[in-house]
Amino acid sequence: MGILNVTPDSFSEGGKFFTAEEAVEHGLRMAAEGAQIIDVGGESTRPGAESVAADEELSRVIPVIKELRAMIDMTISIDTSKAQVARAAIQAGASIVNDVTGGRKDDKMMPLVAENKSAFIVMHMQGTPQTMQLQPRYDDVVSEVADFFRQQYARAIECGIDPMAIAFDPGIGFGKTLEHNLELLAQLDRLRAHDRPLVVGISRKSFLAKVTGLSEISDRLAPAVGLTSLLRARGADVFRVHDVKENVNALRVTEAVLQKAK
Repeated sequence: MGILNVTPDSFSEGGKFFTAEEAVEHGLRMAAEGAQIIDVGGESTRPGAESVAADEELSRVIPVIKELRAMIDMTISIDTSKAQVARAAIQAGASIVNDVTGGRKDDKMMPLVAENKSAFIVMHMQGTPQTMQLQPRYDDVVSEVADFFRQQYARAIECGIDPMAIAFDPGIGFGKTLEHNLELLAQLDRLRAHDRPLVVGISRKSFLAKVTGLSEISDRLAPAVGLTSLLRARGADVFRVHDVKENVNALRVTEAVLQKAK
């Protein structure tokens, strides 16, 4: 899953792909590099980020989704927690809704996904982007995230979402300390709910810098790629990344080894 942030304040791009033309160009490049899903987002969810009005979010993502859909035949997801934005994105060509609140922020989100027979990624986040990294606390982070997945799965089924169209993301860095992140990644097997896919987003996250002691964003690529291979071997199914080519090549080698291990 290639990350396409159409925002002026992404923690990693800093607005590099803010214009629709640049965003489409980058999306096409990620597809050429082997991305199977392009995840388009118009609202930054970095720690401390302010919320964006639906109209502004729509103006950022809809032109990009429409243009990508017209130019390439591949899966597009919309990274939003607003049902209004998700509806317009689906109409423009998106088939997956990737909600960082796991369906909690907008009561209309799950019914919308069900109505449109879209896929739904349920992510876990403690708090909001404005508050999530102030003082994250858990008694048992793995158990609590797993319980959240089971609860939201039940809600999704009640709303009519196809169980085979649901995936789960533990939300690395979203209301978690370094230790919380490491615990979740070390115990991925405990997070799988109802045998549904696990989505992991560790690309360019700050916890990589804390582990390595390296502060530059560019220094996070190598550890992220190494972790991608490890997490695939440990059962992760979808990888949400900025650097598609490097991660795709790492996964190709990993898959070749895993096939021989069967």
